[in-house]
Amino acid sequence: SSSQVRSHPSLASGMSDLQMVLSDTTAASAVTGSAIAASYNDQIRPLLDAVDRLRHLKVTQEGIQLPTIVVVGDQSSGKSSVLESLAGISLPRGQGICTRVPLVMRLQDDPAADSPVLQLEYSNGRVVTTTEANVADAINAATAEIAGSGKGISDAPITLVVRKRGVPDLTLVDLPGITRVPVQGQPDDIYDQIARIIREYIAPKESIILNVLSATVDFPTCESIRMSQQVDRTGERTLAVVTKVDKAPEGLLEKVTMDDVNIGLGYVCVRNRIGEETYDQARVEEERLFKYHPLLSKIDKDMVGIPVLAQRLVQIQATIIAKCLPDIVRQINDRLSRSSTELDQMPPDLNNVADAVREFFHILKLVCASLEKILVRSEFDEYPDDSHFHATARIAEMFDRYAKKLPAQIPKGSDQLFLMEEMRVL
Repeated sequence: SSSQVRSHPSLASGMSDLQMVLSDTTAASAVTGSAIAASYNDQIRPLLDAVDRLRHLKVTQEGIQLPTIVVVGDQSSGKSSVLESLAGISLPRGQGICTRVPLVMRLQDDPAADSPVLQLEYSNGRVVTTTEANVADAINAATAEIAGSGKGISDAPITLVVRKRGVPDLTLVDLPGITRVPVQGQPDDIYDQIARIIREYIAPKESIILNVLSATVDFPTCESIRMSQQVDRTGERTLAVVTKVDKAPEGLLEKVTMDDVNIGLGYVCVRNRIGEETYDQARVEEERLFKYHPLLSKIDKDMVGIPVLAQRLVQIQATIIAKCLPDIVRQINDRLSRSSTELDQMPPDLNNVADAVREFFHILKLVCASLEKILVRSEFDEYPDDSHFHATARIAEMFDRYAKKLPAQIPKGSDQLFLMEEMRVL
């Protein structure tokens, strides 16, 4: 009832937030049809905002899966470089595992922004504002706070919100790079820990797998390919990004056209930013590479470049959200209905000590009445199927066991059968 919801402030607040987001989600689903046809269109933003707010409310803990683009790749596959190019910011770099916790990246295009706005959001609700120059250090600090200052990992996520002009409207989850051999300071089961986190994120059918592959390796040998194939055998949820194409151009055309590893959403080949190049310079060099390189220029133009990747991701994201939103709304309504019913069945809140004492003595009285029925009157209607509470029968069993055990305690040859007859009578 509404009075009981009001008497539980935290529950009332949570349900109010969820109902507000549900209203926004329903409204957002109404524009999905036109959003699919757009790439950097304003109509995509309401869809993402609704999903992101649901993620912030932790509806996944209720078993409601949300549409998510999950970024996976073997260690040193160039995963961070791809994300940097999409967001136009610098992420933590270095030897070994750079991403030690799931990093939820919310990219928001803001044409009116004079300067970028970057925020780190912790799972406990804390928000830290940072800058482009300091974002890598801020992510490292947040990671150390969650996963420790060593080289271990954690499944507790942090969220990076990037609001700036020209970025694609995307939400991606960057996961730790896959490594099989632990280095000094890492636990022996580091591979198993990483694999568990990756499987948790890529297993739901609502997840799109962005598999980052280096052009320098054989695709079938990549651990990230093996993991994605385990949960997406047809490849219908997997998009591959091929990095470092300038380092291994030979045979790349055959790799991405033959598709030996069954990538259903296709391939996009990109050039990694080198040295001190700005992001604009890197895009110019990338365009020149795929236009004039004798081998790479033969790859279809719809399969090359960061801009193509961004557009593909936005379109795929809009499609999966359109597909999932109606079912998400239904699941939330079902759970809200069940929660409201449970809330109505809860007793009223205790507002003071006098009410608490009165309720305590009421409960004590009920307990005494139950014990009297069980122990004195041998009435078991409250627990008809739980023989543990059938006290008369259980006490009789205890006496029977004691009567059988007692003679064994009397020394052999002794004629002292103290109270044995009385025990048998009992």
